[in-house]
Amino acid sequence: MTPEEMAAHLVFHVKQAAIDDLTRFGQVLAERNEVMNLVGPATIPHYWSRHVLDSAQLLNHAPWARSWADLGAGAGFPGVVLAILLKHLSTDSGETPTDRRVFLIDSLAKRCRFLGEVVRDLDLPATVINDRAENVSLKVDVVTARAMAPLPKLIGFAESFFRKGAEGWLLKGENVEAEIADAQKNWAFQFDLFTSLSDPRGRVLHIRSVRRAR
Repeated sequence: MTPEEMAAHLVFHVKQAAIDDLTRFGQVLAERNEVMNLVGPATIPHYWSRHVLDSAQLLNHAPWARSWADLGAGAGFPGVVLAILLKHLSTDSGETPTDRRVFLIDSLAKRCRFLGEVVRDLDLPATVINDRAENVSLKVDVVTARAMAPLPKLIGFAESFFRKGAEGWLLKGENVEAEIADAQKNWAFQFDLFTSLSDPRGRVLHIRSVRRAR
C-alpha cells in the first residue's frame, strides 16, 4: 500500500505535509526497530497499511475528538499517527497547536524516550507520560489502545478516563466478541463494532457509558 492508497480509504483529506511527517516517522521507526524491537520486523514493509491506516481510521469515527489518551502507546500506534494528523488538521482549520492533543502513555522508559524524540522531531501536539495507565488521571474525549490488553483488563486500566467522560475507540482483533462477553461479567457499557479498514479480520470497538456492573 502506498501513502496515496492509504489516504484514499479515509474520509478526511490527508495533506502532503502530513504524508511527509508519516513518511519520516516510518523511517525513524525502521531505523530504531533494528535495536529496540518496537514492532514485529515483518510488519515494517507494510507500514502504511498495517500501522498507519490501522491507526488513522480512528479519525473516521471520532473526527470531533480534540483530546486523546493512547494507553500502552508502545511504538506510537495509534497515538503518534493521530498526533501527526491532528497537527495538520488543526493547521487547516486555523486552530492553535494546543487545541488538539494526544497523551502517549507507556510504562516502559525506553519506549517513552523513543516517543519523546519523535514528538520533538516532528513538533507534534502530544505529551509523553511514562507511567502505568491506571495511575494516570486525565480528562480526555477519547481513550484508545492497540494490542495493549484483553478488554476486561483494558477497561480496568482506563476506568478513571471513562469516569471523567471519555469514550473508548479501541483497535481489536477477531476475538473481540469473546472479549466483550468476558468484560460484561464485571463491566456495564454500550458498544458498537466496525470492520477495520486495514484488515477485514480486525475490528474497531466503540464503548461508552462504562461503569462497574452491580
